[in-house]
Amino acid sequence: MEPNGHRRTRRKDGYIQENGDTSQSNVGEELDPWTAWAYKPRTISMLLIGACFLIWVSGALDPESSASGDLVASVKRGVWAMIAVFLAYCLLQAPSTVLIRPHPAIWRLVHGMAVVYLVALTFVLFQKRDDARQFMKFLHPDLGVELPERSYGADCRIYLPDNPKSRFKNVYETLFDEFVVAHIIGWWGKAILIRNQPLLWVLSIGFELMELTFRHMLPNFNECWWDSIILDILICNWFGIWAGMHTVRYFDGKTYKWVGLSRQPNIIGKVKRTLGQFTPAQWDKDEWHPLLGPWRFVQVITLCIVFMTVELNTFFLKFCLWIPPRNPVIVYRLILWWLIAIPTIREYNSYLQDRKPVKKVGAFCWLSVAICIVELLICIKFGHGLYPKPMPLWLVVFWMSVGAALVIFLIVWSWQLHRTLGRKRR
Repeated sequence: MEPNGHRRTRRKDGYIQENGDTSQSNVGEELDPWTAWAYKPRTISMLLIGACFLIWVSGALDPESSASGDLVASVKRGVWAMIAVFLAYCLLQAPSTVLIRPHPAIWRLVHGMAVVYLVALTFVLFQKRDDARQFMKFLHPDLGVELPERSYGADCRIYLPDNPKSRFKNVYETLFDEFVVAHIIGWWGKAILIRNQPLLWVLSIGFELMELTFRHMLPNFNECWWDSIILDILICNWFGIWAGMHTVRYFDGKTYKWVGLSRQPNIIGKVKRTLGQFTPAQWDKDEWHPLLGPWRFVQVITLCIVFMTVELNTFFLKFCLWIPPRNPVIVYRLILWWLIAIPTIREYNSYLQDRKPVKKVGAFCWLSVAICIVELLICIKFGHGLYPKPMPLWLVVFWMSVGAALVIFLIVWSWQLHRTLGRKRR
């Protein structure tokens, strides 16, 4: 024990753990001599390098040159510098997560990016709708312009006899849309995250029901029946889930022995080992068990609700803030959410499997729910007056019936378990 109260543990290769940080390069693997430098603390060196960089970009030693710049440009540079300083702090000093590949610092950086995104959303939430739309121009110059409405269900005919050039024009335009590939890749990524096929199909069918529910509000959700059922569920979603689950089974069935770079016999081995650093150290099976009990069922359903809410937020944010689907801001948000979801799913599954009577969710779980809530509040606040059509009565009756049936099912299930436990105690 050191005088400052931090425990120090010496490893076989001479590497020293400090400040209780138990995250290492690999599970059960000694640090390789070629990569050991990346796991040694260099906080003071990075602090000095960062200070020198701030001196250079801020013009601290030459205030006359920096004072002649544009006010808007100076504010932008200051905001980006503020974000960079915070992310640098997270990279070096934030607590490590449950993930250690490719490096614990990467996930500390992702944690910082999630906090920045949450804070930025909170700022947007307190603005007026028109001001928020114009604020988006600071992120991309093409934003802040009203979008044309696009509906995929204007003409649902499969065969067009009056079109001599292409009698299957509607099918071709839908099938060869660039978003089909994005759809498949998205479900492949979700399969790698969830790693449970029944749960993935619940999400797949559930989101199509969400599109049906809110198509009176968003033109993008107005799809043809064959687009929604055949192309989305039976082709894109199925292929993405199939490919993702095969990827999980492939890595889950392999025996891992993470040999360091310096001990690889040839160049090909070193390249494979380098690429392997960007895969999980071990592929744990996620045990969701939604039928384990009423409370576990509610917990798994909550995961599905949050998942679908995040996806719905994508479309409502685009509509409210006038963000085109092909704008890079949408891509950046999806990439950030995917990075956040990787440790979030691991933390939430560990939370469900933990048998401790008193426990709390991980930092990424908390951040994910917080970001989802603030995004939803933005959609609700900025959506006032944008949806003149009311929800059809049959949809209201349908979802009220589903909710009532779900509550009755949980009450009966809990009552039966209570009776069973009472008999066993006698």
